[in-house]
Amino acid sequence: MKFPRNAKILGSPFEIAPFASVFFLLVLFIMLFNLMPTPGLPVRLEPPRAADLPGIDTPSVAVGLDSSGRLFYQDQLTSPRALRSALAQAARQSHAPITLVIHADKTVTCDELLQLTLLARDAGIPNALLATLPRDIAPTVRP
Repeated sequence: MKFPRNAKILGSPFEIAPFASVFFLLVLFIMLFNLMPTPGLPVRLEPPRAADLPGIDTPSVAVGLDSSGRLFYQDQLTSPRALRSALAQAARQSHAPITLVIHADKTVTCDELLQLTLLARDAGIPNALLATLPRDIAPTVRP
């Protein structure tokens, strides 16, 4: 059976109104999407700037610490008990001494850093370093 082909793709003159309305709807959706809040927690991870600090040549594990004292290990929120067991397991599996690298929020207190360092020491990781950025070449002078 053969069907007749009467369909014409652009049988009438090109009309811009439907395309313009779809374009403006698309622009509207993009603008509204940008106004929606991003899921997650705002963390100001601005490590201090320092020069002439030693690097590490041994295996390391990184732990994040935000301003409200929450701990992050392998990009996952974790509790101190779970972090201690994960760090102990990492220390057991390594053949060389492990160094803990702390990525701390700018507003973290010394007490919270000390608690994290002691937690790592209890897990078998004796060394802990605070992650820093290299110092700017030309230091800024404040009036």
